[in-house]
Amino acid sequence: MILAIAHDTLAQIGNPTPEAPPVSDKILQLVRYLTWFVLLSGVCGIIYAGGRFAWEKWSGGGLESPKMVAGAMIGGVVATSAGTIMNAVIG
Repeated sequence: MILAIAHDTLAQIGNPTPEAPPVSDKILQLVRYLTWFVLLSGVCGIIYAGGRFAWEKWSGGGLESPKMVAGAMIGGVVATSAGTIMNAVIG
């Protein structure tokens, strides 16, 4: 009896539609700026690591820069696919 009353009461509550918060446009703009900065820093990191790789190769030193290139590339892949990853996690 109580379960039927609860079901009838909950059935009358409508499914609310999602609504953006009042300052969501500023937050989205900040996210776009941060995304641009992350991509720019990744490109700069790859360029720096490439230059360092050439310098290490030319001077005959130990090769540490291939790890930097790989790290920058992996970071770039994670940064550009962050939205897709979050959609998969959150559902």
